[in-house]
Amino acid sequence: MHGPDEPVVVVGAGVSGLTTAICLAEAGRRVGVWTAEPPGRTTSAVAGALWGPSFQEPMAKTMAWTEVSLQEFTALAADSDTGVRLAPAVVVGALPAGGEMPPQARMIPDLRPCTDDELPPGFDHGFHSRMPLMDMPRYLDYLERRLTAAGGAVEQRRVRTLAEAAETAPVVVNCSGLGARELAGDTAVHPVFGQHVIMTNPGLDELLLELSIQPEWVSYFPHRDRVVCGGIRLPDRWDTTPDLELTDRIVARCRRVQPRLRDAAVIEVITGLRPERPAVRVEAERIGSGWCVHNYGHGGSGVSLSWGCAREAAELAGVSATR
Repeated sequence: MHGPDEPVVVVGAGVSGLTTAICLAEAGRRVGVWTAEPPGRTTSAVAGALWGPSFQEPMAKTMAWTEVSLQEFTALAADSDTGVRLAPAVVVGALPAGGEMPPQARMIPDLRPCTDDELPPGFDHGFHSRMPLMDMPRYLDYLERRLTAAGGAVEQRRVRTLAEAAETAPVVVNCSGLGARELAGDTAVHPVFGQHVIMTNPGLDELLLELSIQPEWVSYFPHRDRVVCGGIRLPDRWDTTPDLELTDRIVARCRRVQPRLRDAAVIEVITGLRPERPAVRVEAERIGSGWCVHNYGHGGSGVSLSWGCAREAAELAGVSATR
C-alpha cells in the first residue's frame, strides 16, 4: 500500500497537466511535472481559449466537468493576474432559432437571444452571454506560479514510457494529450490540426464564436494587446506548418464580420494539434506495482474541461495512493 505522502509524477505541462498538478499539490501531495516542452510551448499555449459547453462523451461526465470548470474560471476572473476574464460574447451559427437549448448550453452565464443590432453581418440569429476567456500565455504562467507556490515543480524531461515515470513515483498521472498514442498505446487518440491568426487589437472587448460542424468557421477572441482569430479543424493532419491560404481565409472571414479588424495588422500565425478521442479518458489503471491515472483526449475542449477533469483525476490519484 502506498501512502499519500509519496510523490506523484504528472506527465505533460499543458493546461490539463498543470491544473491536475495544482489540485494534487494543494491537497498536500508532492508533485513533479515532467514535460518534453515548457508550458509556453505546449498545444495549450496556442488555444483560443474559451470556456464553453462540451458535447463530448462521456456526456454526463463532460457536463459535470464543464460546470466545475465554469465555477473555477468565474472565481479566477476576479483576479486580473490570472489572465482570465468574463468576456461579453456573441455565439452564432448552428443554434436553435426558436427551439429548446441543449442542456449543455443552459449553463452558459447570462444567456439571451441577440437583438438585431448585436448580430454580425451574415447571421440572422444568435445569443449573447458572458463567458470565461483565457489569455493562454498569461494563464499558463499563472498556473505554473500557483503550482510552484504549492510546492510543485515543472521539469523539462522527455518521457519515453509511463513505466519510466512509475519507477520514480507510485502514482503517475498521464496528461500527455496526443502523446498518449505512444505512452498509453492508445490509437483512438488522433490529431486535429488547428490554426489561429494573431492580429493587433483595435479596441475590441466582445468575442465572437460561430458554432459549426464544418472544417472552417469564424471566431475571434480579443485580449488586451491582440485578437486570436480562427477557426480551422482538419482531422488527422500531423503537419503543423502554417497554411497561407488558411490564413487568408481566416483574416477575410473575421474582417467581414468585424469591420474594426480591417485595419488590424497580422502579428503572427500559430498552429497546434488538438488531441481528439471518441471519449475523454479519466480513469486509473495498474502500472507495474503502482498506478497510472489517465487524463487526456479532450480535443478542442481542453480548457473547458480542465478543472473538472483535474479534480477527478486528483481524486483518483489520492484513492490509488491508499490502495
